[in-house]
Amino acid sequence: MQPHGYLMGRRIAIGVGGGIAAYKVCDLIRMLRKEGAQVRVAMTESASQFVTALTLQSLSGEPVFTDSFDVQQDKGFGHLHLARWADVFVVAPATADLLARIRSGMGNDAVTTPLLAFRGPVLFAPAMNTAMWEDPRTVSNVKALKAESRYHWVGPESGVLADGDVGPGRLAELPAIVEAINRLAVTGPLAGERVLVTAGPTREAIDPVRFISNPSTGKMGVAMAQVARAQGAAVTVVLGPTQGLELDGLHVIDVNTADQMRDAVMRSIEGIDYFVAAAAVSDWKPSKVSPQKQKKGEGPEVLTLERTPDVLQGVSDHFQTQARKPMLIGFAAETHDIEVYAKLKLAKKRLDVVVANDVTSTNAGFQAETNRVVVLTVTGGRIEASGTKREVAAQIWNMITHLKGAVR
Repeated sequence: MQPHGYLMGRRIAIGVGGGIAAYKVCDLIRMLRKEGAQVRVAMTESASQFVTALTLQSLSGEPVFTDSFDVQQDKGFGHLHLARWADVFVVAPATADLLARIRSGMGNDAVTTPLLAFRGPVLFAPAMNTAMWEDPRTVSNVKALKAESRYHWVGPESGVLADGDVGPGRLAELPAIVEAINRLAVTGPLAGERVLVTAGPTREAIDPVRFISNPSTGKMGVAMAQVARAQGAAVTVVLGPTQGLELDGLHVIDVNTADQMRDAVMRSIEGIDYFVAAAAVSDWKPSKVSPQKQKKGEGPEVLTLERTPDVLQGVSDHFQTQARKPMLIGFAAETHDIEVYAKLKLAKKRLDVVVANDVTSTNAGFQAETNRVVVLTVTGGRIEASGTKREVAAQIWNMITHLKGAVR
């Protein structure tokens, strides 16, 4: 499944109540995953009378939490883990019984237990018979829950119900539920924006065991991606060979060579709002790759090189003929005359922003956990940023988002 929507990487927990509308959760999961969301499901015992845990597991791709007293479930993906994992908790269908127990603060099944420990936004999608919805006790429970700001509602709708009655009580239409989830899950200055980031090194093979590369770890590029994601963007990362990076919530395309990175980027650029070229792309590759390990000779060896594709230049050239152009942000890893070369790159590649740093500096550049950069903009803006790479990324994005209005 190729995710493509604004919910890219968002973590959605769904608590399924025991009502006939439970079967619609299957299509809800499909829609959320199509929009790029990660989905995990908890269900009450009565919900299993309408839809099986195996079905929901197959659709979500994750184990389903069904029993808060099961040792193996609680150890691997239990109530506290689900509560800490989720960005948004959706209760669908929110039955009269579930609403009553949630209002009372009960935590006695696989839905109410993690919900009681959850601290983020909760979306209720009620579904029940009209008489149950209009019962004074349900009305009282709904009124009390609506008084709490972190509880949000979608539906119910009016119409013909499963039992033939006509009136309010139908589960809201699934697109309306997805839209409500989107409003809760995607917030911040980059909400609704699409960001494409390149990160890490590339490797250009000499033979099956040797290659040309550089010391890039991908940490700065992934920090840019994670901050964009935290600010509401849907983020895709084209990532060179790296290890140990925090990639949760990101759509990652793994590549090795500069050609592969170029191809992956060009397949992903349509509709983006920001392109961040943070990868340390190898500038050269061997003209000929040996299919077998080359043995050492007695004398000097000659390795003939050719240029690799310039990924950032290719993206810039592509958008010169387009009516809609994303903001282009480049990184310049230098060893001397940092701002001189950064300004040249800004102009030559028609960038909006260039981020330059001296990779020979202590505690900055390749492999370090911290960084120190100079950020230049097409409008003449300049800032210096330092700190952890995540902190530096936040400062860069702050400058980018403030610049966007000035250059559009």
